[in-house]
Amino acid sequence: MKKTILTMVSVGILAVSGAYANTNLKGDNDNILLTRVNENISSLCKAAMQGDVEKVRSLIATGESVNEKSLGMTPAMYAARYNKPEVLKVLILNQANLYIKSDQGYTVKDYAEMSKAKEVLEVINSNS
Repeated sequence: MKKTILTMVSVGILAVSGAYANTNLKGDNDNILLTRVNENISSLCKAAMQGDVEKVRSLIATGESVNEKSLGMTPAMYAARYNKPEVLKVLILNQANLYIKSDQGYTVKDYAEMSKAKEVLEVINSNS
């Protein structure tokens, strides 16, 4: 009985701290990234990552900056990383700078290449 209580308390503490959620992701790095950033990422970057074109348009219309970094990356970098070509097109039409470097030193094209995001690379190459 004591073991069960201690186990339940430990699991509860880990779940509250976020460690439990990260250990149950079966090694999927994208899911770990999503888990860590969901609370701190800007709305525009989150919409870009999710491929929500209408939300991206709406946020831009309300004044969100297409070149502002969130967690070290611009919305275009998130679109490239998660292969969201339609989002990237909207960002480019709204003056997204594809040559800005992330805090890690990568450009939008670098993220697309690392992610093997073929559709996004086509958009980038047609707008270079």
